[in-house]
Amino acid sequence: MDVPLWVWGLTILGIVGLLVFDFFFHVRKAHVPTLREAAVWSSVYVGLALAFGVGVLIFGGTAMGAEYFAGYVTEKALSVDNLFVFLVIFTSFRVPREDQQKALLFGITFSLLARTGLIFLGSAAINAFSWVFYAFGLILLITAGNMLKPRGGEDESADNIMVRAARKVVHTTDRYDGDKLFTVQNGKRAMTPMLLVMVAITGTDLLFALDSIPAIFGLTQNVYLVFTAIAFSLLGLRQLYFLIDGLLDRLIYLAYGLAAVLAFIGVKLILHALHENNLPFVNDGQPVDVVEISTGLSLTVILGVLVVTVVASLVSRKGKAQTAIANARRHATAYLDSEYTADPAERERIYGRLLDERDQIIRLGPKYRLMARSEQDLMDLVDRARASHDAAVGRGEATADSWPPPPAPTS
Repeated sequence: MDVPLWVWGLTILGIVGLLVFDFFFHVRKAHVPTLREAAVWSSVYVGLALAFGVGVLIFGGTAMGAEYFAGYVTEKALSVDNLFVFLVIFTSFRVPREDQQKALLFGITFSLLARTGLIFLGSAAINAFSWVFYAFGLILLITAGNMLKPRGGEDESADNIMVRAARKVVHTTDRYDGDKLFTVQNGKRAMTPMLLVMVAITGTDLLFALDSIPAIFGLTQNVYLVFTAIAFSLLGLRQLYFLIDGLLDRLIYLAYGLAAVLAFIGVKLILHALHENNLPFVNDGQPVDVVEISTGLSLTVILGVLVVTVVASLVSRKGKAQTAIANARRHATAYLDSEYTADPAERERIYGRLLDERDQIIRLGPKYRLMARSEQDLMDLVDRARASHDAAVGRGEATADSWPPPPAPTS
């Protein structure tokens, strides 16, 4: 189905309008979004994406609607996985909490621009060379295998080649100046770490696009549906970050689920390539009679795999313990970092979360209390955070109980 130019125009205008609205009404004034604010606006953007999908169903038919929803769900799941790396970048660069929204919105905007260009390149390649489906399928299978490997360290993810190049070209300060990208230091114009953060997000997003674009083309070759599914999956990602940043480490099986989804789409692409084959060294250049996977089945498999992996992650006691330990380390570090936030209420919220995570570990039982206590760097961070908090509230001394307390001896 060909989409009229006026529909393209209205769609692009609407997406740009949402990004502009986001900037002027949410990001322009630096602040830390409340949980309620993040939840409300995340719901709004998901609602807009679903309403758009219903419109596709009504005006484009069941097949187009199924393709859009399959693409949207897949891209949304991949975008959630991207948040893990954004969290690493923010931690590595010690980005003030109030200013993280601007960096995220920049990353989303650049991502949309970059992926739009890649969408049209991919579409042109598919129309010109049918063997591209083989290439896309292999890319997804390789990506699926790589997702099963342990994640790299923070430095590896944050200090990518674009960041190193930026540091060499432009003089960079060590301190932030609000959310400004440039400042004046010793009478000279210099780049702030905020611009480096945006460069880091840009560099990592280019890598994410290498599996995102083949994945969506494995579900639909309609360029309009590809574009809108990607756009709606990115809109609201900023709010989603602040809504689930404390749960990211909890999704311990998400990488397995995404690997399964990408492998499934990779197989689907290769089967489609065989069905449309014209490579002379494959079946003498003739199409191969193979089963093709329908869009309805694809949507069912994708939803099923993601639901199972997310639910399994949320109920896993190991996942709960890992989340509490990782968040405790992050919150203790943030509390001790004088530049992390200038908002006293935000600092108190961070300390409250730290105490909540202690209580979570205690409730999980002796095994996981020992897991937390075995990480000496975590214990040191927590002790320093408690001493700092006690001094701040005027008590002047840390409480005597250990964090978390050792398991009770068994008789």
